[in-house]
Amino acid sequence: MKKRLLVISSIFIILDQLLKLIIRSNISLGKEIFIIPKFLYITNVKNTGGAFSIFENNPIMLACIGVIVIFFLYSFIKNKKLSFIEEISYGLLIGGIIGNIIDRVVLGSVCDYIGLIFGTYYYPVFNLADIGIVVSIIILIIFELWSDKNGISSK
Repeated sequence: MKKRLLVISSIFIILDQLLKLIIRSNISLGKEIFIIPKFLYITNVKNTGGAFSIFENNPIMLACIGVIVIFFLYSFIKNKKLSFIEEISYGLLIGGIIGNIIDRVVLGSVCDYIGLIFGTYYYPVFNLADIGIVVSIIILIIFELWSDKNGISSK
């Protein structure tokens, strides 16, 4: 794997796991601490499912899916010359996936802790690993669309 991508992934995994440890150690399950009233709060939730709690109570299956996705990503990028943006994006993506795999294997659930409220709607609680996954996918899609549109090859 590319050295810079490996470093980015590793740093992101360490940061993700450190934040989850801090949350688990300092906030009791279900407690909500508002950072911005009626909008942003920190909590401690055990998520036994994937995004939006799909495949709930199947942490090993979700961990296996994560491992398969990482092997797919590795086979896709191993011989590809990556731009700096792609290295960062794939690093965040792989780091986020591994961060959640660690939780599933070690704890049997993922520690989610960031909550958002939009009016009366409570958005599903998420964590740094989830942010890395979502942001990296958005960046990769935009980069792919932009580079093709402007005649710049991302390959």
